[in-house]
Amino acid sequence: MTKKKPFALRVDEDMMKAVEKWAADEFRSVNGQLEWIINEALKKSGRLKKK
Repeated sequence: MTKKKPFALRVDEDMMKAVEKWAADEFRSVNGQLEWIINEALKKSGRLKKK
């Protein structure tokens, strides 16, 4: 299991509402949704190797 590093993230209120809705639609927590979004963007850009 990989170690996770906590950090604070400030986002616009409208952006947060959109992420909350997206997370709920996909049965994820907001944190899980943000991790998924970041992971997908990193893989797509070639900055993270696909598992």
